[in-house]
Amino acid sequence: MKCRAFVLVVLTAWLCSAAWAGDIEGKITGMKGHSVVYVEAIAGKTFPAPKEHPVMDQKGLVFAPHIMAVQQGTTVEFLNSDTVAHNVFWTAIGSDKKAGHNLGTWPKGEKRSFTFDKAGVVPVLCNVHPEMEGYIIVSPTPYFAETDDSGNYKIKDVPDGSYTVTVWHEGAKNQSKPVTVAGGGKADFTLSK
Repeated sequence: MKCRAFVLVVLTAWLCSAAWAGDIEGKITGMKGHSVVYVEAIAGKTFPAPKEHPVMDQKGLVFAPHIMAVQQGTTVEFLNSDTVAHNVFWTAIGSDKKAGHNLGTWPKGEKRSFTFDKAGVVPVLCNVHPEMEGYIIVSPTPYFAETDDSGNYKIKDVPDGSYTVTVWHEGAKNQSKPVTVAGGGKADFTLSK
């Protein structure tokens, strides 16, 4: 009998939680390549920093992945897998030039890390190889997604409510629009340069 009661409590909690959260999904058109879609800052809400430390590698004289989306507060590790020395720096986070940073130059096999406490787009560069460029999109919320090859995206488990959703794409103007989540929400974007 106790086991049935426990299962009933767990099932009820799951059904209640499912009723107050949904997915925001949509399609990005107008530009080729991947985009990042995220929910803008939510007034009065803060989120704990993620425990995972994603890795942006420098391999074959490129940043891999080329585009990385992370939540604000995430520590990113930068690895050099090439046989040549590499550098990692950025001149700004978003429009804040004071948030620029240089991690220095290091040889193959070494890592350096940085915690991104500020939301915004981070163009990542290497001053040893000026042709190298990557992007870290620091979302102010844990609600973000990268599009697939067809431009589709799904931001999972967004609590019901009204939000502003923004899309970023390399070479396009950012776009934002309001979205209401009531068990789910939809936001399509058509991008232009």
